[in-house]
Amino acid sequence: MDRDDHTASHASTLIENLDHAPITQSARSAPVPRKQKNATSQRRAPMPAGTKTFVLDTNVLLHDPACINRFAEHHLCIPVDVLSELDRFKNEMTERGANAREVHRALMKIFSAPDASVMEGVKTAGGGMIRIVTYDPEAARQIPSVCAFERIFPGIEKTDHRILACVLQLCEQIQPPVILVSKDLNMQLKARAVGIVCEDYLHDKVEPREVSNFDIARIDITTHELQRFASSGRITLTAKRAGDVMINDYALLTAGEKTSIPAKLNAQGEFVRLIHTPEDIKVGQGRSIKPMNLGQTCLLDALLDPEISLVTCYGQAGTGKTLLAVAAGLSQVFGRTYNGLTVSRPIVAMGQTVGFLPGTLQEKMRPWLQPVYDALDLLMRPVDNLQGPQRKKNRFLPDRNPGQNEALAPYDPLIQQGVIEIEALCYIRGRSIPDRFFILDEAQQLTPLEAKTIVTRMSRGSKLVLVGDPAQIDNPYVDSRSNGLVYTRQRMRGQPFAAHVPLSKGERSPLAEAGARLL
Repeated sequence: MDRDDHTASHASTLIENLDHAPITQSARSAPVPRKQKNATSQRRAPMPAGTKTFVLDTNVLLHDPACINRFAEHHLCIPVDVLSELDRFKNEMTERGANAREVHRALMKIFSAPDASVMEGVKTAGGGMIRIVTYDPEAARQIPSVCAFERIFPGIEKTDHRILACVLQLCEQIQPPVILVSKDLNMQLKARAVGIVCEDYLHDKVEPREVSNFDIARIDITTHELQRFASSGRITLTAKRAGDVMINDYALLTAGEKTSIPAKLNAQGEFVRLIHTPEDIKVGQGRSIKPMNLGQTCLLDALLDPEISLVTCYGQAGTGKTLLAVAAGLSQVFGRTYNGLTVSRPIVAMGQTVGFLPGTLQEKMRPWLQPVYDALDLLMRPVDNLQGPQRKKNRFLPDRNPGQNEALAPYDPLIQQGVIEIEALCYIRGRSIPDRFFILDEAQQLTPLEAKTIVTRMSRGSKLVLVGDPAQIDNPYVDSRSNGLVYTRQRMRGQPFAAHVPLSKGERSPLAEAGARLL
């Protein structure tokens, strides 16, 4: 354990010992000098108008260790039981463990000043205060709301119950409002059941409308303007007519019901015609891929535009987001625009897994990246070899005839040469990735911090493509509005090197389209 972790652990232990020392109404259970009684049992001085007190739950600190700097002039309280929960996670060699250690370091830095008081609080940069608070069962027995809580939720030894009781105790000590901030839905329900005001952590959440509509924006213009745009390839519209469209956003310029042309808003504020949209993409002797609808045409333009280094794409299952990304990446690798294609995906299972997977890194990652391998096989397998049935090697099972020569997949030589690279995200920290076309599939499973780690790995000459469906999330620590995919899109929107394309129409098959829409 490094020195910072040891120091944070020591401080956590000292703070936990204060759990047995009453801080509010202790005078009622033990005689103390009059001066000490006034200092501990009375309410704190009134706070400035508009100032709130937020109590942070453990999951908020684990989600965003920097959250303690994001509450401006408001006051922050961290229950000592939250520190105990963080102490359980700090030794994990995971993102959660790293975040727990980061919180300990941040709190130690705040409370390490000579005149700092852990219990009285330290001023924050925004003008508020941050302090550690304890729950004292003996003193809490004098508070009716806490007594009622213990009757409703027996088992005060549970950490969640102690945190809720601590909030109720704070409500009696300081001027309202006192608000519990938690990402745990069950914790929020329990809090509201006993009258505690509770909120989600909203700093990295996008607006609901950002993930509710996957349609390309439509802008009505006159027939004359559309004709001028068709001939010149550009048109300037007022901000009122353009609406919410920002730099590198796509729109459909329409003049009537049957006349329309897709366009993109460039950095100069002009809508320009799409110029990076070939009729089809073909890699070697493989099958050609054509954009099947407006959304796929816009996505292909973004994927092939050399001025765009970050592409985010939302789309439900079967909309073609992964296939188009792989096709565009391979075609540019073969065209020497990039040195290679890197593909990865978060390792988050849907339901129960089958246990640990044997083999090399590529073999371990293969079940997770099978959709990408399917796309590679479709794009690169010669069309002449598609006649008649063909045996496909099962790469998940050991070879029963090791001496028998089996035909390699058309992309295997490229993997062996490093042109196509399989990347595990757990090993990406510290890397610098230049001149690569990087595809991150199922990016909605990422946390915002994981997304930041990946984006900051991209060096000059690289292109990052994040694709996923915000509605299909198996990661318990994010939701449709706070995952790494929507967070990256929202924070990078308007940058001249970033583009976003939503896909709404499924093209896999009529069955898949109906299933995604109706089931």
